[in-house]
Amino acid sequence: MINHIHREQLLDCSLEEAWKFFATPRNLDQMTPESIGFKITHLDADEMHQGQMIAYKIKVAPFIWLSWLTEITFIDDRKSFIDDQRSGPYKVWHHTHRFEEKDGKTLMIDDVTYVMPFGIFGKLANILYVKRQVKQIFDERQKLSAEIFNNRSQKS
Repeated sequence: MINHIHREQLLDCSLEEAWKFFATPRNLDQMTPESIGFKITHLDADEMHQGQMIAYKIKVAPFIWLSWLTEITFIDDRKSFIDDQRSGPYKVWHHTHRFEEKDGKTLMIDDVTYVMPFGIFGKLANILYVKRQVKQIFDERQKLSAEIFNNRSQKS
């Protein structure tokens, strides 16, 4: 079963500023909810590049950590990039990040397609837990993005 999540968010910043932030792999830490326990374990460069492998660990349940390896498989400078899982918790994980200038702001679009492993057991896990967790991660990313880009004038 193929699962898809789509999110759009208007960020109060220039396209250049959004791209610089989201195309910096170390900023994944800031964009991942603390509950996931996200830890980068390998990063060969601070600037994203096609073919870049990023390894990290995520907490899927109390005391249960999984290793995850993704590759940046496509970059269209200041427009989009794709990360694909090479090994990890999913049978397939394909995440397209797109950015569009819109009235001096930036429209950020995330499309994730994922497939669970383990046949019927994976489908059941997805129904009972995983789908809700993935949606919560992207809901939280929208909240964190808004805090970073949309509330700056209020913080001054």
